[in-house]
Amino acid sequence: MAPGRHCEELWAQGYSEPDAGSDLANVQTRARLTEDGRRWVVDGQKVWTSNAHFSQWVFVLARTEPGSQRHQGLSFLLVPLDQDGVEVRPIEQLTGGSEFNEVFFTGATTDADLVVGEPGRGWGVAMGLLGFERGVSTLAQTVDYARELDAVVALAREHHVLDEQPVLRDRLAGLKVELEVIRAQGLRGLSAVAGGEDSAAGGGAGSIFKLVWANWHQRLGEVAMQVMGQAGLQTRGDDYDLDEFQRLFLFSRADTIYGGSDEVQKNILAERVLGLPREPKGT
Repeated sequence: MAPGRHCEELWAQGYSEPDAGSDLANVQTRARLTEDGRRWVVDGQKVWTSNAHFSQWVFVLARTEPGSQRHQGLSFLLVPLDQDGVEVRPIEQLTGGSEFNEVFFTGATTDADLVVGEPGRGWGVAMGLLGFERGVSTLAQTVDYARELDAVVALAREHHVLDEQPVLRDRLAGLKVELEVIRAQGLRGLSAVAGGEDSAAGGGAGSIFKLVWANWHQRLGEVAMQVMGQAGLQTRGDDYDLDEFQRLFLFSRADTIYGGSDEVQKNILAERVLGLPREPKGT
């Protein structure tokens, strides 16, 4: 029998803030070193922090240089969540679950050496991590996507959709082919990263991958609702009790927003890959 595997430590990602969602550089959470230089003291708020209520640690993008603006003066800190200076508040979602959280830091502390990269240069670290999140790290999600697709196909067989609705049958077949392409592209990107080709981890490659898998997952949720028909509009019982297909549909609406919205990804590709003029900023 193969040895069992278990997870002993979970990490959350403290990026987004109430006034700094897609505009991530507008970070207001601040951190300062104590007088003896041994600890960071963190104050501020993060939001949409996935699985923070299950995690032991959080990456915190914080402004550590007073008076700095935008991408400058940010540091990438590693902060333990189990302390008096941290409050985690789960956010109830349309799915009925609470994967996302608000996280409040009020004098939270972490050791001075728990900073990734150089203090004040955390933006590059944060962007590198986002590149992996949007790109090759999502390869593991294709396992879940395949399971979800198989479940939708099984439901379609049960409802005789495959025989009676050729349009939906074709859409399911298309989703199957597209998922294989997504998986192959993920493996290609992983091989490139392992071979030292850093560009495969982020930048244009990560943005393209994010656009593809996010929109694929949304289409899967939409097809699931079409297969369910009118039953997809009803909850089970008197309470707000959703089945797996309804949760899939509702949760997948967020896929094109979290981790950088579709609009942000298209701007990245337009400006950094194609060299088009930057989007005008408001005055």
